[in-house]
Amino acid sequence: METRQQPTSRTDFHLCIVVPCHNEEGNVAELHRRLCEAVRPVAQVTFLFVDDGSTDGTLAELGRLQAQDDRVRHIALSRNFGHQNALKAGLDHAPGDVVISMDADLQHPPELIPALLERWQAGFDVVQTIRADDRRLPWAKRMTTKAFHAVSRRLFSIDLPPGASDFRLLDRKVTDAIRNLEEDHLFLRGLVQWAGFRQTVLPFEPGSRFAGSTQYSWRRMFALAFSGITSFSVMPLRLAFLLGFTIAFLAGIYGCYVIGIHLFTDRTVAGWTSTTASVLFIGGIQLIMLGIVGEYLGKAFMEGKKRPNYLIRERSI
Repeated sequence: METRQQPTSRTDFHLCIVVPCHNEEGNVAELHRRLCEAVRPVAQVTFLFVDDGSTDGTLAELGRLQAQDDRVRHIALSRNFGHQNALKAGLDHAPGDVVISMDADLQHPPELIPALLERWQAGFDVVQTIRADDRRLPWAKRMTTKAFHAVSRRLFSIDLPPGASDFRLLDRKVTDAIRNLEEDHLFLRGLVQWAGFRQTVLPFEPGSRFAGSTQYSWRRMFALAFSGITSFSVMPLRLAFLLGFTIAFLAGIYGCYVIGIHLFTDRTVAGWTSTTASVLFIGGIQLIMLGIVGEYLGKAFMEGKKRPNYLIRERSI
């Protein structure tokens, strides 16, 4: 249950808005226009765009915006490192007292920013937006999203709100805490929830993509979901152990049955079909369990290399 804090003196502040971009040439100008309208009452604002290795004219468009508005800053990564790493780059370099992160496709409405700031001024350190069910999305995508949140509630060691997005507000002390974390395979929604502090949620209706097509393929969505599960829970390993133990127990019972038939009856154990099916089934389960173990080992291997999450080619901040 959320507990409202007493209002603080958070009135004179510097706001930074972090926007990861990958091939968003057609969106950044409109996003900048709407952001300017949304933050008009705020005296100090920085718009920090992170170009995640775009192959279109996104970076050139950001340069044009920067020439028109000295509040616009950018970071250009050396290649495409992925949305979560680009977002981490923005958080690592974001100035100001409060940071708001959002996507560049305008599905995160800038008009919600005043409401986010109101919650922060009321004393909350994290304002997490909750995406309402969007009927415009394909049925399969909506169902898989719901399935991920249902699974995460049972597997995660944290309580991730259903519908949580990367559209959120972070107080400076929360941003500093996230900045100091050094781990590969980032899942920032989980990290923010894990960090704690005073948190609240704010529902919103997602807007329509202004231009272009989504950058999140099914493969990327699955990779992010699996990374989130394996980053915050060892439950898949425990489930693999329980499943292996159960199959071994049932196989032992079946083995006793086969031996009994051989010793005490004159019937031959017939049927290569059942034997083949059993071998294939058990072999498939073993491969799944090895895959789960391999995922955790692979993460430990990558963490041990201590490579950075991103490399910067140029920046104006």
